[in-house]
Amino acid sequence: MMTEERLAALKDFERLLSCRFEDISILDNALTHRSFVNEKAGIGCCDNERLEFLGDAILGLCISDMLMREFPDYMEGQLSKLRASVVNEQSLAELARRFGVGNYLLLGKGEEISGGREKNSLLANTFEAIIAAIYLDCGFNETLLMVRKLFSPLIKEGAQELTYRDYKTIVQELAQNRFRDTPHYTLIGEYGPDHDKIFEMELTLGSIITTLGLGKSKKEAEQQAAKKVLEILKAEAPSKDS
Repeated sequence: MMTEERLAALKDFERLLSCRFEDISILDNALTHRSFVNEKAGIGCCDNERLEFLGDAILGLCISDMLMREFPDYMEGQLSKLRASVVNEQSLAELARRFGVGNYLLLGKGEEISGGREKNSLLANTFEAIIAAIYLDCGFNETLLMVRKLFSPLIKEGAQELTYRDYKTIVQELAQNRFRDTPHYTLIGEYGPDHDKIFEMELTLGSIITTLGLGKSKKEAEQQAAKKVLEILKAEAPSKDS
């Protein structure tokens, strides 16, 4: 039987989630760590590991759905990298902390002493279990709405970082998939004093495209040249589809 104190804590957590459960015992299950169950074997409670398994799959589906809709031009490799940059132990643990998940966990004494309420791995796993609890009690649409609300800012931020970091990777994939060719980078020149050099790199893609990029390092110059190639290809895309 759930104590009145535990029920009050779960109701408080419901308000933080902005999600009302018909069966609040599912939320209780999501917040129950294996260490607690091991120490309380006689009371017949279950840990959250099965919910964690389910939540991982649901979260992956929701994020994949969001990325497919938000980035229709991204290839599979780009989508996978962006999903991995958004859904990982660190990001899930940070979201768990935002909702104060650690305050509502049921932990065994050993896990409590070792600082389990602040462990990234434990918090991330619990957050996945919570996602599963929402899905089981409230349905997929409600779960998707919550995931969109929580992860849209992370996806936007991740896309910006990934795009800059992966200009060269994207060009490499495009060159192989669309043109069956390999991009080539050539140093054209170095300008300025040694302590403040500017490098100029040329990117050639067969006989189709040639671009130049400037940067304070060869790698930065290559990224800028690759960015220009992507801008050219993006500008050409409408005429190819028409």
